[in-house]
Amino acid sequence: MDDEPRLLAAVERGLVAEGFAVDTAATGDLGFWMATEHPYDAIVLDIMLPGLNGYEVCRELREAGVWTPILMLTAKDGEWDEAEALDLGADAYLSKPFSFLVLVANLRALLRRGAPKRPVQLTVDDLVLDQSSRRCHRGEVELDLTTREFAVLEYLMRRRSEVVTKSEIVAHVWDAHFDGDLNVVEVHVSALRRKIDAPFGTTTIHTVRGAGYRLGST
Repeated sequence: MDDEPRLLAAVERGLVAEGFAVDTAATGDLGFWMATEHPYDAIVLDIMLPGLNGYEVCRELREAGVWTPILMLTAKDGEWDEAEALDLGADAYLSKPFSFLVLVANLRALLRRGAPKRPVQLTVDDLVLDQSSRRCHRGEVELDLTTREFAVLEYLMRRRSEVVTKSEIVAHVWDAHFDGDLNVVEVHVSALRRKIDAPFGTTTIHTVRGAGYRLGST
């Protein structure tokens, strides 16, 4: 999906030449409809689209339970734009102008990973994270999480009982090319503990010294 006709046509020609079967949509609304009606292997999605923009398309697809891998394209170049795209459910991000070879490499990487079915709700004991509504609660108490806290908790819940490193969390929640301080993970984990554990006398996120974090029952 892209709003620039020449770029859209060029990308389509290039991908067809690389052996991909390609459908295109010039508006977000059409792209959203196509993505919900057809079982695509991957979606290349521009952020700047007429009608629904790329952020909205991505968010609404994930809320609709469509987990097709999404590669976001945008003319914007900033960590906040990239972070928002990833927080909303995109799997990869590429800024324009981009190398077609890099586009193809990213697309093939997404296809290799595939799109495993993701449950709408993730649970650990009475802690429930609802991906469709972007809400979280423990028992009857709804928890007010920031977008980033929600994303960190979601990743840890997906990897329940596994030891997850700070680098893995950053790569999946921030960006694989993030070059900031990894201690940003500690900040968000501490905030999560204050919200999901401390008020309830529980310990859900465990620190594994020298390795990372493991999420599991108290």
